[in-house]
Amino acid sequence: MARVVVSVPPAAKRGDVIEIKTLAAHPMESGFRRTPTGELVPRDIITRFSCRYNGEEIFSAELFPAVAANPLIAFTVVATESGTLEFTWSGDNGYSASASAKLNVT
Repeated sequence: MARVVVSVPPAAKRGDVIEIKTLAAHPMESGFRRTPTGELVPRDIITRFSCRYNGEEIFSAELFPAVAANPLIAFTVVATESGTLEFTWSGDNGYSASASAKLNVT
């Protein structure tokens, strides 16, 4: 299981543009590296990230082998209402991680 970190402001005013940052620590393997005997090390990467705000997807990204080993993803969203932000990461070999954060909009 990977360690995930989410940075969301605890509160915002309605209409504010807020920045959200996420980081997933994952033992990534590009699939291009070889073992000392010359065999390819199997690929093991995070392939998809998505964020939902009160159930509606507001951001998603497909990730490829060239992405950093511990991908930091930052994006902005307009704070429209109080609610929950749900984050999901998925990848090779059945990898799955999730996190959530509350946002209070006044």
